[in-house]
Amino acid sequence: MSHKPLNFLCITTYFKGEDFLKSCKADGNNVYLLTKKKLENEDWPWESIEDVFYIDDWNQEDVVNGIAYKFRTIKFDRFVALDDFDVEKVALLREHFRMPGMGRTTAHYFRDKLAMRVKAKEEKVNVPEFTSLFNNDDINTYADTVPAPWLLKPRMEASATGIIKIHSKDELWQIVNGLADERDNYLVEKFAPGDVFHVDGLNVDGNVVFARVSKYLDTPFEVAHGGGIFRSATSEIGSKIEKGLQKMNKQVMKAFGMQSGASHTEFIQSKATGELFFLETSSRVGGANLAEMVAVASGVNLWGEWAKIESANLKKITYKLPKLKNQYAGIVVSLSRFEHPDTSSFTDAEIVWRMNKEWHIGLIVVSDSSERVLELLDNYTHRIATEFHASAAAPDKSL
Repeated sequence: MSHKPLNFLCITTYFKGEDFLKSCKADGNNVYLLTKKKLENEDWPWESIEDVFYIDDWNQEDVVNGIAYKFRTIKFDRFVALDDFDVEKVALLREHFRMPGMGRTTAHYFRDKLAMRVKAKEEKVNVPEFTSLFNNDDINTYADTVPAPWLLKPRMEASATGIIKIHSKDELWQIVNGLADERDNYLVEKFAPGDVFHVDGLNVDGNVVFARVSKYLDTPFEVAHGGGIFRSATSEIGSKIEKGLQKMNKQVMKAFGMQSGASHTEFIQSKATGELFFLETSSRVGGANLAEMVAVASGVNLWGEWAKIESANLKKITYKLPKLKNQYAGIVVSLSRFEHPDTSSFTDAEIVWRMNKEWHIGLIVVSDSSERVLELLDNYTHRIATEFHASAAAPDKSL
């Protein structure tokens, strides 16, 4: 069956999603890109892009007017947000132009950490004890009944940005008072030491069709606030924890109304009790080159398959997942004290990817053995820490 090309407007205020753009074009569609002017010299796959529209800064009214003008001659069929920070902006655009896809209400569950926790608790998904900062009595009750330490989290930031660890009620109130009129944009959550996992998945028509469970070997909070080395590795396939997280990921996707697209969801396993808790989710491909790690282990390019899912949905044809591999992969990434670090001394056959980014060093390995992956990551982490590592303090966006 032949289909006329569909017009995709892909929107991102960061340089990412190249494989989405390529896959979307390869599937016979016209791809348009809306991004920031400062990103015009990035290595976009220009051969896959029909046209590009630039903005200096995001002003919703100006963006709406610009798209409306282009809509006169280009009948856009789908708007796609490629970055976490663009999810809600694009949801508003969909509602204005009556475009299919995730609207603002659902998008909020994938951006607002407080909305995530309230909805998860309503749907009986296990979450750490938390409170909003709306009401003084609620804050006092929480501090008096939930033992410290706690984490102060911005509701709308991504990853570990802006998170502060708090050790006492007095310290909590000092920080809350310091937030002044911004306090309603934060929440407080019980800090539970444990292992943090991420589930990277694809969803079609309300069902999880693919998900791969991995474990951060150092939590994003530790890396962001301690200047550490970022590491993650595929979890043991078929293990109790892997099965538990697969089930919990399905619960979260159903509870939050995910229909079609990519998702990146994080969980923690309490060291004290072994319980699994939901931390946060997003309706996009995970950052920090985790998509590359998932791809070499599973054979699934999350960016590329997400584009195929969107295209199949619009064409009303059945999406087919590629043949899966069940290998194990791991990634290690660090800031480097060298602008162009030489990784030629890393010679193991399991290396399948090397980071090409100034002032960074990174490697991905793949193997049939989980133990071999972890062995290599431990070895590389020691070598990188000794020979290459540089650290930078996390930006303080909390106050």
